[in-house]
Amino acid sequence: MEDVSASDVRSGAKDIQGIPWFTKTTREDVRQRKLRIYGNRGRNIPQSGETSDKEHKTIKKDCLYDFRWYAGSVRPSFSNSRLRNMVWATSKHDVYLMSNFSAVHWSSLTCTKTEILDFSGHIVPLEKHPKSFPEGFTATRVSTLAVKDKLLLAGGLQGELIVKYLDKPGVSFCFRPTYDDDDAITTCIEINDSASGALHFIVSYNDSGVREFDMETFQQSNYFHFNLPVNHTSLSPDGRLLVVVGDDLEGMLVDSRNGMAVSSLSGHVDYSYASAWHPDGQTFATGNEDNTCRIWDIRNLSKSVTVLKGTFGPIVSIRYTSDGRYMAMAEHEDFVHIFDVKSGYVVEQEIDFFGEISGVSFSPDTESLFIGVKSSAWNGLLEFGRRHNNSYLDAMI
Repeated sequence: MEDVSASDVRSGAKDIQGIPWFTKTTREDVRQRKLRIYGNRGRNIPQSGETSDKEHKTIKKDCLYDFRWYAGSVRPSFSNSRLRNMVWATSKHDVYLMSNFSAVHWSSLTCTKTEILDFSGHIVPLEKHPKSFPEGFTATRVSTLAVKDKLLLAGGLQGELIVKYLDKPGVSFCFRPTYDDDDAITTCIEINDSASGALHFIVSYNDSGVREFDMETFQQSNYFHFNLPVNHTSLSPDGRLLVVVGDDLEGMLVDSRNGMAVSSLSGHVDYSYASAWHPDGQTFATGNEDNTCRIWDIRNLSKSVTVLKGTFGPIVSIRYTSDGRYMAMAEHEDFVHIFDVKSGYVVEQEIDFFGEISGVSFSPDTESLFIGVKSSAWNGLLEFGRRHNNSYLDAMI
């Protein structure tokens, strides 16, 4: 696959993926055909995607992030059909993602790809820590990924947990806290700063467990068990509240210190796979198989304050910009929606392409948005840049 630039798209020579559309088969024909046939395929609850239109926001379309580049040489991947946390930007030019069995780094500045860790072979930790697996793991199928600062964590379909520092050789820690082969999937990893400034991370499993680890010692510091297989968790900015969603129609908001329920989250009509806090710590979002993302306010959790509708698929990833201005909502394929939070989620940009989504990530400075696209023919990494008053000048560079 060749790369595609903003100038290629402006000239009309290519679309954002470089797909060569022909006169008899137009892009719009293919899109409409796919919208017609998709329906409720793959739902946990039949017709769960047919929620009442009365709940949905009236949307105004706008362009919030401009297309910059499509890296066709990058091959994004994922291992589970509903776990799509495989793309993480650490700067506006640096992004980490899964590509087949490897975690790779992509530099949009130099357009180069570098392998960071190959999970297909035998991985053995170089450091000694209590409860670490000295024998390591072989042929780990990565189900979830998290990258922050110089830290990369990967979870596997058999409950594996692998920790690597990006500025150190090898792997520092290997662990498997659950041995139930039927419920061993590592579903979500979140890296956070504690009140003292020290790093810690929270790992979720579909064995209904959520485990917190101290980053300095790699030791488990907390464990909660819930009455649902957990698909995703998000810790509030102040570290006090934890959103928990999974294979249940209701989600939960719990006290992060003891796991006690603060409130149930009722409104979705299928299972949930994504969640995210707004940086203000007052509101958060949940994404569901029912094609919707719901916005919740901790001051009144009796119902969601906003319901955002996807185009045709489950909402599998949600990300806010660090300044809280925008929220990205990814369906499982073909569509990523960017909402202007300041407008009350009324202003939206819909990014339309072809392929399954491995993950989405804003850069910490909010300037870049990366989207991993997995497709039999059109794999690649989409890059968009935040639109400013002078964005037309940036697009020319």
